[in-house]
Amino acid sequence: MPVSKFNTLYSRAVPMPIENVDTDQIIPARFLKATTRDGFGENLFRDWRYDGSNQPIKDFVLNNPVYKGEILVAGKNFGCGSSREHAAWAVGDYGFKVVISSFFADIFRNNSLNNGILPITVSPEFLDNIFCAIEVNPHVELKVDLEKQLLTIVDTDESTSFDINGYKKKCLLNGYDDIDYLLSIKDKIGAFEASRN
Repeated sequence: MPVSKFNTLYSRAVPMPIENVDTDQIIPARFLKATTRDGFGENLFRDWRYDGSNQPIKDFVLNNPVYKGEILVAGKNFGCGSSREHAAWAVGDYGFKVVISSFFADIFRNNSLNNGILPITVSPEFLDNIFCAIEVNPHVELKVDLEKQLLTIVDTDESTSFDINGYKKKCLLNGYDDIDYLLSIKDKIGAFEASRN
């Protein structure tokens, strides 16, 4: 799955104020047999989205047509549990480009960045502000400015800065995976190697 360039995103958001969401809830283990990244989105939160008869569970947020967007707003400690990269694949394949939480498990955060998904850590207070803004207006947009590392609730103009590793920021801005990045500096690598001979 190629990584898209990421600079500024305006999007509505899907609120899921559930804490301690682990990777088995994000993508259940029985769906991990595939060898490509495609098709994982349809099984994102599968056991929360569908009942035993494979019918949508009406009160789960992804089945609610009111909520749309490329941003998932999650409760504290999102992506805990096992280290499966498939969880990030499922989030991305569903169409989310950003996940916002007050805390991410390290492995999920790194897997997300490696797959072109931006995990944004905010304070618990700002996370509450986002949930409140969505409750007041489900169509509220969030603005994510990666270059400035700034997240804004458009309706209220409340903003907060966020941290990101400089290397991963450069990769997202340019649509690079690790190999693409190395190819982008191959001339510098070649010059360095030549200088050592």
